[in-house]
Amino acid sequence: MLDQERMDRIIDIVVNSFFPMLKAGVAFTVPLTLLSFFLGLILALLTALARISGIKPLDAAARFYVWVIRGTPLLVQLFVIFYGLPSIGVTIGPLPSAIIGFTINMGAYNSEIIRAAILSIPKGQWEAGYSIGMSYPQALKRIILPQATRVSVPPLANSFISLVKDTSLAATITVTEMFRVAQQITATTYEPLVLYCLAGFIYLIFSTVLSNAQGRMEKRFDRYVTG
Repeated sequence: MLDQERMDRIIDIVVNSFFPMLKAGVAFTVPLTLLSFFLGLILALLTALARISGIKPLDAAARFYVWVIRGTPLLVQLFVIFYGLPSIGVTIGPLPSAIIGFTINMGAYNSEIIRAAILSIPKGQWEAGYSIGMSYPQALKRIILPQATRVSVPPLANSFISLVKDTSLAATITVTEMFRVAQQITATTYEPLVLYCLAGFIYLIFSTVLSNAQGRMEKRFDRYVTG
């Protein structure tokens, strides 16, 4: 049982910590998620196209990239970029390191989602494009990618929500995002359970809001495509 004095102290810590942590989330966690996911999506599309291009050097390079990134922990990738590269004279700041790390990671995982979505489109769709005089790039852009996008939206949405939570790893390379702020407050209040649970609650809020927004976007996109 907690005595009244301890309970009052915990309530005071929660009240005083909520907005600094929320502010760090809005200022760093959400932008870091959005920017990394967007850049990762571009990288994923290029990687997926390289995989299906039929050009062996491109296919091999894309396969190697996906193999390395998917086979190593995200935390290790962040440490290599931020702590490892300075040993060979390449120094990158905490936030750019986080963006690079998350972008590369998202690019590898999402490339497989996009590749699978493209390959799920029946070959007859390609043939239909060719039959009316379209080139490969034209058929890809006007026929295949719009349909593949519809297929890939749900798994990409899951990847996006996962990234929201993964950004907490940026705290390990000194990015002052929400979890880093929670660690800093814990160092002065000595209430790790309370503060880390509070951080988890705020992450849950962000994930829920973004999930609902993504769900509405999926429905609108689905109506647009089917229409």
